[in-house]
Amino acid sequence: MTLPAGISFSANQRVVLPARFNVAVPFIDRHLAEGRGNKLAIRTLSEDVTYVQLAERVNRTGSALLALGLKPGDRLMMVVKDCPGFFYLFWGAIKAGIVPVPPNTLLRAADYAYLFEDSGCGLVVYSQEFAAEIEPALKQVPVKALTVDAFLAKMASASDQLEARLAAPTDDCFWLYSSGSTGRPKGAVHLQRDMVVTSELYGVRVLGVRESDVSYSAAKLFFAYGLGNGMTFPLWTGGTAILDDRRPTPDTTFEIIERFKPTLYYGVPALYAPQLVALDKARRDFSSVRACVSAGEALPAEIFRRWKEKTGTIILDGIGSTEALHIFIANSLADHRPGTSGRPVPGYEAQILDEHRKPVAKGESGRLWIRAESAAKYYWNKPEKTAETMVDGWLNTGDTYRQDEDGYFIYDGRSDDMLKVGGIWCSPVEIENCLIGHTAVLEAAIVGQADENELVKPKAYVVLKPGQDAGESLTTELMSLCRSTLAPYKYPRWVEYVPELPKTATGKIQRFKLRA
Repeated sequence: MTLPAGISFSANQRVVLPARFNVAVPFIDRHLAEGRGNKLAIRTLSEDVTYVQLAERVNRTGSALLALGLKPGDRLMMVVKDCPGFFYLFWGAIKAGIVPVPPNTLLRAADYAYLFEDSGCGLVVYSQEFAAEIEPALKQVPVKALTVDAFLAKMASASDQLEARLAAPTDDCFWLYSSGSTGRPKGAVHLQRDMVVTSELYGVRVLGVRESDVSYSAAKLFFAYGLGNGMTFPLWTGGTAILDDRRPTPDTTFEIIERFKPTLYYGVPALYAPQLVALDKARRDFSSVRACVSAGEALPAEIFRRWKEKTGTIILDGIGSTEALHIFIANSLADHRPGTSGRPVPGYEAQILDEHRKPVAKGESGRLWIRAESAAKYYWNKPEKTAETMVDGWLNTGDTYRQDEDGYFIYDGRSDDMLKVGGIWCSPVEIENCLIGHTAVLEAAIVGQADENELVKPKAYVVLKPGQDAGESLTTELMSLCRSTLAPYKYPRWVEYVPELPKTATGKIQRFKLRA
C-alpha cells in the first residue's frame, strides 16, 4: 500500500507528518480521491456502508456536534455499541477538533458517573442498550446526553460539508480509559499521530493488512485492541470492516465468519477457548481466514496447537496496552513461536528491567518497559500516575516478562495485583469490596487463577463472620451478588473459605501468598 500524501516513515520507523494536519483526512477523506468511494467500508448484519457514505456521515456528524454547542477541545463521551454510528461519532468528532472518548460499554452506573465527572465531557451519546446504566449515571452527574438514534436523526439534517480542523501531530486527539490499581479508570490521552503509527507499523508491516482484506474483530471497538482491529487498520488500508453489536460467542463469531468471509479474524484467549470446545462438536468453515490474532492476555501454547489442528489457521499472539494503543510485541506469519508474545514490532523498543531499572540477564524475569511513538502523552487528571508510568519517554507496562535464548518475549504475570479477565483489566479491590458487602462476609481477597484452558479468572478467598456457615448456597449468593453489582466478567469463578487472610504487619493483604 502507498502511504497517504504527506506521510512517510524514516529509516528508523519514525513517522513523518505534516506540521499541521487532521488524522481524519488520511483515514476517511483520502479514499474518495483514491477511487474507493463505492467500495464497502463497513458491513453489518443489517446494513452496508460505502466509503462515500462514510465520508458524508462523518462530515454531518462533525457538523451536528458543533451545532449542539461542542467546541474544539471538548470531550464527547460515546458509550456506543459496535455499529457504523461508532465510526461516524469518532471520526466526525476528530475532524471537528472535538475529542472522542469511547469507554468500556460493560460498566455500571457508578463507573459512568465517575467518567462523566472526571472527563468533564460536554456531551454523552449512548446506545439504547446501555440506558439502564447510563441514565442513572446522568442523574448523578448531569450532562447533556442523546441516544445514538436521536443523534443520528440530528446528523441526517446537518451539513455534509466540514472543514478539517488542523492540529500538530502531537496534539491531543482522543482518549481511552484504562483501569487503575484502585479500580478507578485513567484517561490515557492519545495524539493525532498515534493511529497512523499503529496502523502502519503493526497493521501493515507486521500483520500485512492490505486493501483486499476483510477484517472481523470479536474484541469490541472500545478496547484499544479492538479499535485498531475493527476500525483503524481497515480504514488505513482501504479495506472492509465487519461489525457485530452482539456479545461474541462461538455461535455468533462462526456465523459472522461463514457469512462475511473475513480474511483476518481477531479474538482473545477467553473466546478462542470456548470456540475450540464448539469445534470439537462440529466443523466450521474457516477457508476465508488467512490469519487470526490474539491479545488481551497471554495465549496458552495448547490453544495455539489445538486451533491450528481444528481450523488450519494459526493464531498470532501479541501484547499491547491502552497506553501504547495497540500491539507492540508480536508474533507474525513469518516468525512465530507458540507460548510467547513474539518479538518487538519494528519501530518499538522493549527492555526488561529489575527494580532498580537495570537490565536483567536474558532468561531472567523483570518489569517490561517499552518506548513507542504511539504512546499516550499523559493520564488526564493523574499527574502522579503519569509520572510513575511514563518515564523519560518509556512506558512502564506493569507486566513481568523474560526473554528466551532466541529473543522471544515470554509473559510471567502481572507486576501488581491487577487481573486481566477476558482481556479486560480488573481490580481485585473492587471485587473484594463487593463481597464484603454481603452480610455473611468479614473479609475477602481476590487473586487470579487459571481455569481448565489456562486462562486467568478471579478466585475469592473469603473469611466469614462468626456464626456464618460456608456452603454451596452461600457461594451461589456471593457469585450472584458480584454478577449483579459489577461488570459481568468480574465475578469470582471460585470461592474458598479460609479462617484468616495472610497480611503484612501494617494489615495489607499478601495476595502473593494466596497465589502461591
